[in-house]
Amino acid sequence: MRSRPQARVALLALLHGSGALFCLAAALWPMHPETPVGLAWTFGVVGLTVAAGVTAAGDRLPGRVQHALLALFSLLVGVLAARSGTAVGVVGLGPVLVCTGLYAAHFSSLRAARAHVLLAVGAASVGAALAVPTGFLQPWLIAVTVALVLTEAHGRLNGRLRAQASTDPLTGVANRRAWEAEAARSLARALRTGEPLTVAILDLDHFKVVNDRDGHVAGDRLLREVAGHWSTRVRASDLLGRHGGDEFVLCLPGTDGPGAVEVLQRLDGGVPIGWSVGTATARDGDTLGTLLQRADAALYEGKRQRHSTSGR
Repeated sequence: MRSRPQARVALLALLHGSGALFCLAAALWPMHPETPVGLAWTFGVVGLTVAAGVTAAGDRLPGRVQHALLALFSLLVGVLAARSGTAVGVVGLGPVLVCTGLYAAHFSSLRAARAHVLLAVGAASVGAALAVPTGFLQPWLIAVTVALVLTEAHGRLNGRLRAQASTDPLTGVANRRAWEAEAARSLARALRTGEPLTVAILDLDHFKVVNDRDGHVAGDRLLREVAGHWSTRVRASDLLGRHGGDEFVLCLPGTDGPGAVEVLQRLDGGVPIGWSVGTATARDGDTLGTLLQRADAALYEGKRQRHSTSGR
């Protein structure tokens, strides 16, 4: 599990797989004469099949399919609740609701996590209401409340942590790690679909002079001003990031070389410092590293030519 997508898929497979094993155990060693053995066998086979398919697909599994499989898991839990032969069997599904909610809160937006936990709680509660055994209302309400509260708390906390991990604290744009991860995904998509993609490296001119003359506080204020101005000028599909120091990077999906020039022209003006830029458009066989290397070479070639011209 070297990356978040791998962990998301692996834990989804674990969720279905562990549920399947519990169902198979219930089928092999029923705890009550009313235990739905046939249903447990069926759900065990279904769960193992889903887990195997998810594992085989790995990171290729589309996000919408992952959401659908999590929703399927919640619906199956609701069916199990309806067919439970004992009150203990119904209440025992409470931790499953917690696991479902925490999984959704960790890997999805807060809005999506709320939708998933409400589906899980709703399906399981309807199933519990249809179940033959009674007398479990109080522990069931506790289990439902715990699932809802933990999902909300973890979703809010995880959202803040994700924002802190992906945002440059000084300028508010994407930090280097987050930008490279998203740009790499955009590049892979562009190479797969044949759509153009351009990256740009933007470097502030004589920024060191500002730091030396006016101090680092003034330099930080300048970086925030530039990043804020550029953030309002880029398109919604573009991704602006801080690559380090006074160097910024821009990923332009669906944009070829001439299109990138038009976007960059919109960034000009409105900032109290000059800047230089180098761009590179994706070609077959490119990686994000090779794309950035070409953009960096173009940046410094442009600076060299400008200095050579000004020195004549």
